[in-house]
Amino acid sequence: MGNGVRFYETGGPEVLRYEDLNVRALGPDEARVRHVAIGLNFIDIYQRSGLYKVPLPAVAGNEGAGIVEAVGKNVSHIKPGDRVAYAGGPLGAYCDERNIPADRLCRVPKSISLEQAAAMMLKGMTVQYLIRRTYPVQTGDTVLFHAASGGVGLIACQWLKALGATVIGTAGSDEKCALAMQHGADHCINYHTENFMERVREITHGAGVAVVYDSVGKDTFAGSLDCLRPLGMMVSFGNASGPVPSFELNLLAQKGSLFITRPTLMTYIASRSDLEKTASDLFNIVQNGKVKIEITHRYELKDAVQAHRDLETRKNTGSSILIP
Repeated sequence: MGNGVRFYETGGPEVLRYEDLNVRALGPDEARVRHVAIGLNFIDIYQRSGLYKVPLPAVAGNEGAGIVEAVGKNVSHIKPGDRVAYAGGPLGAYCDERNIPADRLCRVPKSISLEQAAAMMLKGMTVQYLIRRTYPVQTGDTVLFHAASGGVGLIACQWLKALGATVIGTAGSDEKCALAMQHGADHCINYHTENFMERVREITHGAGVAVVYDSVGKDTFAGSLDCLRPLGMMVSFGNASGPVPSFELNLLAQKGSLFITRPTLMTYIASRSDLEKTASDLFNIVQNGKVKIEITHRYELKDAVQAHRDLETRKNTGSSILIP
C-alpha cells in the first residue's frame, strides 16, 4: 500500500485527492519504480481540467524518477537498483511507487540527480524535439519562444543559445524577462507592457522570425503568426491560456505561405529508439554544462493541489517537482 494523488472528475485543483493506492501485480513487460521525485507539468493541468480527455478515475502525473524495485520476466534492459526516469507512458506518476511499461524507462547518468531527472525529462525532451526535429534550428536563425521563463522556456533559451540562434522570449513580468535573459535569451518582451508583435518586428527590422514556439495558445496565436517571416513555421505545442480558436486555412497563404504544426512529445518518443535518442541528446547537453536544470519549487506530494494552483496562475518560474 502506498500513497498517491487521484482525481475522479475533471475540474479545478480541488478535484485532486491524496489517498491510499494499491500497487497491482507486476506485468511481464513492466518495472516497479519507487519515486524519488515527480515532475510537475502543464499537461497535468490539461488532463485534470478536462482539456485533454483521460479515462477516470486516474492517478495524475506524467513524469518521474526513482529506483527500480522489480522487473517483469520479459525485461532485460534495466534491473532492480537502477536509477531511472521517464516522461509519458500511462498516467500515474503522482505516487510513491508504481508499475510502468519498462520500455518507457531511461537510465539516468550518475552525474544527474534523480530530482533533476524528474524536473527535466518531459520539459527537456519537449525542447529537444521542438528545436532539433520539428523545426531544426540552425546557427543564425532568429526564434520567438513564448513563456521563456517557464520550465520548458528556460531549458529552450539555453539550448537555442548553444545552437547559435538569436532568441526572442516573452514573459509576463520584468523579473521573468530578466530570468530568461540570464538563461540565454537575447531579447525578452514583457507582454503585459509591450506589444510583442511590434517588438519582434523592431528587433528583426521587419524581417520576422524563422519559427515561433507557442505553448500559450489562445492569447498569443494570432499575434504569433504575424511574427513569422515568409515560409516561417508556427509550432503550437500547448494551451496555457486556452485552446487555439478555429481559423481559415487561407490565412497561412495570406501571411506568407506559412507552415503550422501541432506536435506532442508522445508522438516523437513513441518508439523505443526515438525515446533513447531524445533522452540521450538531453542528458548529453546537461552533462556538458550548456543547459542547467534549475529546480525552483519543491512540494510534498500531499500538497499537489497547491502545486497545481501555483503552476496554473503562472506563479512559478523554472521547474517544479513533487516529493513523495
